[in-house]
Amino acid sequence: MPAKPAPIKKSPAKKAAAKEEKPAEPAPEAPPAEAAPAEAAPAEAAPAEAVPAEAAPAPVEGEAAPAAEPEPTSAPLNLTVEDVNATSVTLKWQQPETIGDSGLDGYTVEYCKEGAAEWVVANAELTVATKLVVAGLTTGDVLNMRVVAVNPGGRSEPAVLAEAVPVRDLVERPKVRLPRSLRTRYVRKVGAQINLVIPFLGKPKPVVSWTKDGEPLDTKRVGIRNSDRDSILFIRTSEREDSGVYEITVKIDSFLDKASLTLQIVDLPGPPASVKLVDTWGFNAALEWTPPKDSGNTEITGYNVQKADKKTGEWFTVLENYHRLNATISDLIMGNSYNFRVFSVNKVGVSEKSVTTKEVATIQKTVPTEVVPCRAGIVYTPPEYQEHDFSEVPKFTAPLIDRAATVGYTTKLLCAVRGCPKPKIEWLKNQMVIGDDPKYRQLSNLGVCSLEIRKPCSFDGGVYTCRAKNDNGVATVSCKLEVKQVIIPEK
Repeated sequence: MPAKPAPIKKSPAKKAAAKEEKPAEPAPEAPPAEAAPAEAAPAEAAPAEAVPAEAAPAPVEGEAAPAAEPEPTSAPLNLTVEDVNATSVTLKWQQPETIGDSGLDGYTVEYCKEGAAEWVVANAELTVATKLVVAGLTTGDVLNMRVVAVNPGGRSEPAVLAEAVPVRDLVERPKVRLPRSLRTRYVRKVGAQINLVIPFLGKPKPVVSWTKDGEPLDTKRVGIRNSDRDSILFIRTSEREDSGVYEITVKIDSFLDKASLTLQIVDLPGPPASVKLVDTWGFNAALEWTPPKDSGNTEITGYNVQKADKKTGEWFTVLENYHRLNATISDLIMGNSYNFRVFSVNKVGVSEKSVTTKEVATIQKTVPTEVVPCRAGIVYTPPEYQEHDFSEVPKFTAPLIDRAATVGYTTKLLCAVRGCPKPKIEWLKNQMVIGDDPKYRQLSNLGVCSLEIRKPCSFDGGVYTCRAKNDNGVATVSCKLEVKQVIIPEK
């Protein structure tokens, strides 16, 4: 009797399409012997269907070309484990980068025990979600897991987890608790000792690893000590090369957490690259300089400029923490010659060295046009300048405002005035000068005028006026004050 030919396997997409077209029929308990030739019929007919590429008939002119075969999608992206317990694993992923015109039917999730070769399908039907809980697992198994995208073109390349997943309960997930002081740039001077303690959580004990700028740490420079609850990064004597972004990773199985800190080791800056004397005129000298080549691994906050008379050779600071790259030095002495030097400044301090001008600024002795020569020497006649007239008529910048007061409760009126010379202030009630009445307290300070009415009665209401006058004129401002009686309702 001839051997029974194996049936042709169909892709999950074609199986799903077949299920939609035909209703499912119950399988017979024992297939009859006559069914064998019928099952073999597709296999025998297969050679007739498969036509070699060179034997395929060419398309007739005027007829549409046959449609291209659909292609599978690319592999799903970023497959990760979201949760795991004693009987299930939760996976999540992102859709493929390339899907194509044929669309996406769904995803199938498969797992395989570590050391075995057989992959088991976790979901009986395709899922369109990008997350799946694989349940019914055995505690203690270590599983390799993958996700495959399916469309009419077939299965995509699988997205496989980088590491196998142990099926077990996690007492506590890994979590880095970065101290608040390390969440911003951590700045220290060259030579300082670095001792950073980074606490973390996780049970069982997580595996801790460190990197610097994405590369493994140099254990000769940086020491790491790990315990069950924290990791210590230790540098005995810091150098500028220790600056960078340090990242700590705590990992339990396929779960991990990361945190990064930026360490900046700073030093004194170098001197400016160059300085030159641009010009000299009158009693002034103009300088220009360029930033230092070495900023000390931090920003330059300013420059200190000094001058020295060639007669004495003593240096004096003329500009401190100056922010520009050019300056004009004034008030130089006629007939003297000067050298200038510039220091760089950053948050650590002032540069140890400076750069000095090669040229010497000489302040020439010039003879003014208005001079009277005599045997004693030259007499300098300074120019005359007309003084500015600051006189101003009094003007109220803040007026009085109408207000209401209560009998027996002290109230205050306020206004503001300006003028030059300082105006004299007078207060009037109903066009009568108040004067030195002890019931009123009059104050004037820096242009703010106030009138305090102590425990007013109903007769103290009326129109109050503030009058300001000086040699240039008079200004007034008024308001109305109403004093109300408190009415206590009868019981």
